Amino acid sequence: MASYVNKTPLIRQITNRGYAAQASPRAAAGAASAGIRSTALPNKLVVATADSHLPASRISIVFRAGSRFENYENMGASHMLRIAAGLSTKNSSGFAITRNIQQSGGNLHVTSDREVVQYTVEVNNEHLETGLRFLKDVATAPAFKPWELSDSSQRIRIQVASVPKNVRALELLHKAAFGIGLGNSIYCPKYHIGKLSQETMQHFFNKTCTTNRCAVVGVGVDHNLLTGFAQNLSIDSGEGITNQAKYRGNVEIRKDRASNKAHVAIGGQGAGLSNLKEALAFAILKRALGAEPVTKRGNSSGPLGKISDHGASVSAINALYNDSGLFGILISCDGKVAHKVVEEAVKVLKSGQISSGDVKRGKALLKRHLASLHNCESSLISDMGYQAALIGEVHSTSALGAIIDSITDSDVSAAARKVGQSPLSLGAVGNLANVPSVLDIN
Repeated sequence: MASYVNKTPLIRQITNRGYAAQASPRAAAGAASAGIRSTALPNKLVVATADSHLPASRISIVFRAGSRFENYENMGASHMLRIAAGLSTKNSSGFAITRNIQQSGGNLHVTSDREVVQYTVEVNNEHLETGLRFLKDVATAPAFKPWELSDSSQRIRIQVASVPKNVRALELLHKAAFGIGLGNSIYCPKYHIGKLSQETMQHFFNKTCTTNRCAVVGVGVDHNLLTGFAQNLSIDSGEGITNQAKYRGNVEIRKDRASNKAHVAIGGQGAGLSNLKEALAFAILKRALGAEPVTKRGNSSGPLGKISDHGASVSAINALYNDSGLFGILISCDGKVAHKVVEEAVKVLKSGQISSGDVKRGKALLKRHLASLHNCESSLISDMGYQAALIGEVHSTSALGAIIDSITDSDVSAAARKVGQSPLSLGAVGNLANVPSVLDIN
């Protein structure tokens, strides 16, 4: 059984427990091209399913219980939820969960980011009942036994110490951009490792894991069966914790380290999922500027691809959240050329201009990305869960494709201008002697 950290090509990061825990990016909104059904139950829990041609089922229970809902006293609680997915519950021991999942040939893991915690089981169809039983147990009845929480401290220390420097730069950028809420790290702060008690964890779980904040999604499972399963979940109702994201900008957080490299994340205000058309315009802009290489050993296309002439890795980042967003650039380069690389990247970011050809390429890359989700069911269910929990419905690839086609060059240019006119924030780790300050780049 595993647990992972998020969310999208460097949009959201997560962590792994072996029954595991690891950090991995999450992609922007997307879904299968056909066979999607969704139902909103009277208790506000959302159920969604998609067809599958494989003899296996994937089911997720998703809660809006990410790190943005933590406060100073329980900082790191969502990280502990990932770890606790492999520990004892109120009904089963950790050994019993592991043994039964393994005997059924299944896999049970948890992923999380700033918005959601997603529990997922993958089993062959003939063992679906066993998979659902233990998925329900792990997701709705954690025990948070004090001795198990204490024993997990060393695992968390290792995970925190193993975070790559470019991911640390992204974490610092979020802190600089939003302060609290979306600025909360998806990793437990060092000062709270071993300090989160059973009472603290149970209170955080009760406040964030409610029917109003929950979605149950499945791929390769009957919709009526999953609806019945969702109706029988033992979850309290209630709105739970809410907070409104507020982008502030003009803030930098720097962590100097003994290194030859500088890892710099620079960003301005992006779009939230509440405005889907604008969110997709930013997703197009990311690929138009240059998100990642499209050929092996190649550079990314677009304006940012030219900056790699300095031997730097430069890519656009687009973090989409429910009510806000963060759009910018992630740079990894030799510390000696950091000033030149950052200046060139910021010039692209603040220009507020994008060519028609770049927009056309961005649309094609985004459509290909959305279509590829249907060919990878693990990516599909992750994205379905995210949409169902945050938006309350799941959009098909064809529906999203129609919105993408309706987005004009001026819509993408408007997104570029929004970032260019926004006060930038900066997070940096490594050899920062030549990295300009946020005052210099604004």
